[in-house]
Amino acid sequence: MTEQNKRDLEAGIETELADRTTYGGYLGLERLLSSQVPLSSPPHHDEMLFIIQHQVSELWMKLIIHEMKAALANLREDRVDFTLKVLARVKQVQKQLLEQWAVLETLTPSEYLQFRHVLGPASGFQSLQYRMIEFMLGNKNADMLKVFGHQPVDQAELRAVLEAPSLYDEFLHWLARRGHAIPEEILKRDFSTPWQRHDALLPIYKAIYSNTEQYWEEYHLCEQLVDVEVSFQQWRFRHMKTVERIIGYRRGTGGSSGVAFLRKALELTFFPELFEVRTEL
Repeated sequence: MTEQNKRDLEAGIETELADRTTYGGYLGLERLLSSQVPLSSPPHHDEMLFIIQHQVSELWMKLIIHEMKAALANLREDRVDFTLKVLARVKQVQKQLLEQWAVLETLTPSEYLQFRHVLGPASGFQSLQYRMIEFMLGNKNADMLKVFGHQPVDQAELRAVLEAPSLYDEFLHWLARRGHAIPEEILKRDFSTPWQRHDALLPIYKAIYSNTEQYWEEYHLCEQLVDVEVSFQQWRFRHMKTVERIIGYRRGTGGSSGVAFLRKALELTFFPELFEVRTEL
C-alpha cells in the first residue's frame, strides 16, 4: 500500500475531453444506462435485477447473431479457419449467457411475485434475437412469425432468417464441395422447414470420425458444432430450472404452460446426426 493510499494521475493521462470521443460517449452509456425503467410503483428493488438480466442477455445475443452471420458467410466461401474462430467466440458468449442465470436465481418467488403483474403478457418467448439464433442454428418454425405480427419490421427480419440456410445447411453444402456424398435432396431442401434427420449422413460422419487425420477440418468443424449445441441445450435446461425455481408450475406471462413448455424445447436438436454417429463408431 502506498503511503497515502492514492494513485497519482500520470502526466500523459487525458483530462481535457470536451468535444472529444470519451468512454461514455463511445459506448452510448447515457442512453444505455437510462434504459432500465421499472414499471412497479413504487419501484420494487428486485425489478432492476430482472430488467438488467434480460437486457444483458439481449446484448450477448446480439453479439452471437453478429458472429453467426460471419460464420455463415465465411463457411459459404470455404473459409473454414475463420469460421472455426468465430464459433469458438460464440461458445464463449454462450458461457456468459449460461452463467448469468445464477444472478437471476437470487430472485426468490416471493420477491418476483411482488412485481410480476407489471409484465402483463410480456415474455422472453417474444425475444426476436433468441428466435433468430434458433433459426440460424436450424430450429426453424414458421409458426413463430405470428408472435411478431404486431411488429412488421421484426417479422420480416425473422422471416428472412427462416428462409435462409441455417448453419447446418451451410455446413452440409461445404461438405458436398469437399467431395462428400451429401444427397441432392438435402442440398435442395426447403430451408424454411425444420431439419429432419437423414440416415444418409451417418456413413459420411462415420468416415470423418474414423479418419480424423485425413478429414481434420471436417472433424474439427463437426466438434465445434457439437459444442455449440451442447452449450445451447445447457442454456435451455438452466432456463427451465430457473423458471421452475422462481415460479414453480405457474403459467408463463406470455400464456405458455411455463416449465412444461420449456421442457419440450430440450427435445429439439440442431445437428442430430453428429450425436448419433457416436453410437456407430
